[in-house]
Amino acid sequence: MISLSTAISTQTLKRLPMYLAYLRRVEGTRPNISATAIAEALGLNQVQVRKDLASVSTSGRPRVGYVTCDIIREIETFLGYDNAHDAVLVGAGKLGRALMGYDGFRAYGLNIVAGFDREEAACEKTSCEKPVYPMERMADLVRRLNVHIGIITVPASQAQAVCDQLVSAGVLAIWNFAPATLTVPEGVLVQSENMAASLAVLSNHLSERIAREEARETPHSTNSGRNSEADIES
Repeated sequence: MISLSTAISTQTLKRLPMYLAYLRRVEGTRPNISATAIAEALGLNQVQVRKDLASVSTSGRPRVGYVTCDIIREIETFLGYDNAHDAVLVGAGKLGRALMGYDGFRAYGLNIVAGFDREEAACEKTSCEKPVYPMERMADLVRRLNVHIGIITVPASQAQAVCDQLVSAGVLAIWNFAPATLTVPEGVLVQSENMAASLAVLSNHLSERIAREEARETPHSTNSGRNSEADIES
């Protein structure tokens, strides 16, 4: 087996699932595919796509590209999608239950085995038949099932305490949906999803686009007004 470099940028890691989703869609109709074709389909730079794929695969061939099913398996293996990881979720509110009910995670190697919540009313099976247990049972279950991923969907004020409990129970990676910055020991991974930041970027881009459109329309409206006055005077 040819060893690939493990030095891969975060941006490349974020693009690989995009490539994978596209390749899965076309696998049945395109036995071979090139980096150029992927780039064109996704509106990306072909040089960047070629570099990204070279980080996880050595199977590409000039003028042939990749065997589609092979590059799919290589990306899945590199990202760990071919080896499902069990996870627990803490905070069985609306967001937490929505995540627990999302079947699509299995395609990306994630299996949420159970949820936990401090509210007694939340401790029941969800609509997707996933159990929700009281927080007191979390440490024991995480250790018994050897779970290494914890998902946090609690309010910001509770996030650090929940994180500490998960780490103490043996969790090595945290997927954080709480609007809080978490402190963890060295060796524990944290990926935070900052929805407020994403919304800020979206809102800013939308505002800029609206401003540009209004700026383009304003001179036209002014000229139209002058022409109308001239027509009336004549």
